[in-house]
Amino acid sequence: MKSDHPSEAMLAASICQQADQATEDAVAAHLTQCPQCRIRLDAMAVGDDAGQEIFEVLRRESDAAKSSGTIDQVRRLEHESIVDFAVAFLEPSTRSDALGRLGEFEILSVIGHGGMGIVLKGFQEELNRPVAVKVMSPHLATVAVARKRFLREAQATAAVVHPNVMPILSVSESSSLPFLVMPFVACHSLQQRLDADGAMPLVDTLRIAVQVAHGLAAAHAQGLVHRDVKPANILLERSVDRAMLTDFGLARAADDVTVTRSGVIAGTPQYMSPEQARGSAIDARSDLFSFGSVIHAMAIGRPPFRAETSYGILRKITDDDVQPMRDQSADVPQWLDRLVQRLLSKDPADRPQSAAELAETLETCLAHVQQPTLNRLPDSLVLPRKPRPMNRNTVVILAATLAIAISLLSMWFRMPTRNVLPAPQPSFVTMPTVPVPIVPVPTVRPMEPEPSIDQQIQSLQNEIDQMQSQLDS
Repeated sequence: MKSDHPSEAMLAASICQQADQATEDAVAAHLTQCPQCRIRLDAMAVGDDAGQEIFEVLRRESDAAKSSGTIDQVRRLEHESIVDFAVAFLEPSTRSDALGRLGEFEILSVIGHGGMGIVLKGFQEELNRPVAVKVMSPHLATVAVARKRFLREAQATAAVVHPNVMPILSVSESSSLPFLVMPFVACHSLQQRLDADGAMPLVDTLRIAVQVAHGLAAAHAQGLVHRDVKPANILLERSVDRAMLTDFGLARAADDVTVTRSGVIAGTPQYMSPEQARGSAIDARSDLFSFGSVIHAMAIGRPPFRAETSYGILRKITDDDVQPMRDQSADVPQWLDRLVQRLLSKDPADRPQSAAELAETLETCLAHVQQPTLNRLPDSLVLPRKPRPMNRNTVVILAATLAIAISLLSMWFRMPTRNVLPAPQPSFVTMPTVPVPIVPVPTVRPMEPEPSIDQQIQSLQNEIDQMQSQLDS
């Protein structure tokens, strides 16, 4: 597909929305596979000769990077290319340290970029504050429905006020490309941390997971589904121990361009839910599946579903059961493995039903890890204990104990009962006096005392001890 690039006319027709549906689908499918044609489309969308020159520079630098083979040089050339591209759609600035101007913001540098847009560091002179400006990628902005949806959902995200959601200060369509403005925060993404350090400690995993769950709960309460929960969209603030969700608006807008009738999906779909992969209707529980994949990546160091191609990943997500984390790392507790398995259920009905419920569960788990003697795990994550099989010694001891109990009961029933007769009443009947002969009383031999109960118990105990010692030997 990459070798059969669309013509300039086809790209131009797609930009102007004059292409038929088949051409538009073919172009969209090709763009998901070909970075060069995305750059071509971006350059054409800018609408000037400088865009074509930038494309030629990018193509030459890309070829040079491939031939050099050094990762550092590739990254440097990639960054320089993005800077050149950013300058192409910025207005001139009077500041010597600025790349250009976008609306009321002076653009100072490029923070990062992705398939959905470019993040720029800006400065708002009116309020004397630094900001982060996310500009929608031109190949998305040229699609009218995606452009409108980006603006609409960015406005909806701005209504979500929560410490674990990156706030949106403003949304603008005043320039050639729509963009949104966020506070500039010294942070790095969760993906960057995973790339650098791999699997995370359990406490760190739970601490970040609790915050992300609260952020999702706040967004879901506003009727907003993220659609793209992944480590790259979770920012970790350096100054404080805080995680923030970002990129709500771009996720839905990109769906309108990158998912075509043929089912081609742009990017790496490792964190998609099965219903997303099938193109079915989704709700907040789709975000919980994606979040389960994120927790898996934090605990293990990699996402649960991996394959050579995007299509292979999608098939695994929809068809294959995830491998238990305990099989991959003995450091993962069983209860966390059990929770992630529920989050990654194919059927949304089998997952936790809300992010708020999940946040409460994760908070309880974090408290248990920090103070296990004071805080129990949630009952839903604890399996009932199986009865331990009795060994031979246990059977003997139980039998002896039962024999003691029976002996005690038998002795109790054999003990004589003393009936207390009522005292005789005085008689007033006069009896005749009769001489009574004196009979000698025979000598009665005293009975030997029976062993006391304590002595009998001690005797039985001695027998049990002898039996136990014989078994042990």
